[in-house]
Amino acid sequence: MDDLSAGPLATGPLPTRTGWSRYVALGDSFSEGLEDLAPDGGYRGWADRLAEALVAGAAGGDLHYANLAVRGKLLPEIVAEQLPAALALQPDLVSLVGGGNDVLRPGSDPDRLADLLEDAVRTLRQSGADVLMATGVDPVKSPIISLTRSKVAVYNNHIWSIARRQGAFVVDLWGMRSLQDRRMWAADRIHLTTEGHQRVAWQAAEVLGAASGQDWATPLPPGPAVQRLLAVRQDAQWVREYVGPWVGRRLRRRSSGDAVTAKRPQPGPVQPPPA
Repeated sequence: MDDLSAGPLATGPLPTRTGWSRYVALGDSFSEGLEDLAPDGGYRGWADRLAEALVAGAAGGDLHYANLAVRGKLLPEIVAEQLPAALALQPDLVSLVGGGNDVLRPGSDPDRLADLLEDAVRTLRQSGADVLMATGVDPVKSPIISLTRSKVAVYNNHIWSIARRQGAFVVDLWGMRSLQDRRMWAADRIHLTTEGHQRVAWQAAEVLGAASGQDWATPLPPGPAVQRLLAVRQDAQWVREYVGPWVGRRLRRRSSGDAVTAKRPQPGPVQPPPA
């Protein structure tokens, strides 16, 4: 399959500033930061790390940050619940990353998702906020999830087009070959490890003009080869422990985020990362 989502960074009317005073993250478990454990036992994640990079890098200044992302949320829920709350906080930078949970579901339509996403991005841009989006990761090496690859690619193409039309930034996760390494992913193969979240944050900072000079693209050194029989056993265990429960929640119309609230609902000051 051709890489349908490949392309340059958005070429539309991007803003020229590189400093923001209030950043709000919207989305699902990816932006909530699942599997990137913080010292306090909560989750950190790429958005938290990006906020720190913006303070430490070229953006500088007195940045306040809120994170409204909640695991398991579908794009319509993100737009209906989180977008109004974000607008009330009057941000000048918003990351809006959603649709991944939707694409995993049979029968989902990436064209309709894109229409909903563009409406949300347009609303944010009209409010005066800059917007950062992200493409989906290429699932080519993931069993079962790879069946959604064509839908992810179509949705990614829409994201690039939305960015050009609305003047938004894009983090190119599809093009991050470093994320093709199994070691970048937690045991559930859905959420990134700390290393994965950190690399996404480094690319996001670079896209926003606050690059820290960190290498987010180079793959990890080769690891030991996994014997085929062991790989098959690991795949079977993954299906039992993670795919089965996920399907069960869908059948019961439940979500992993049903009892979860936003981890950082109000903007607060951001400290630069430790040296």
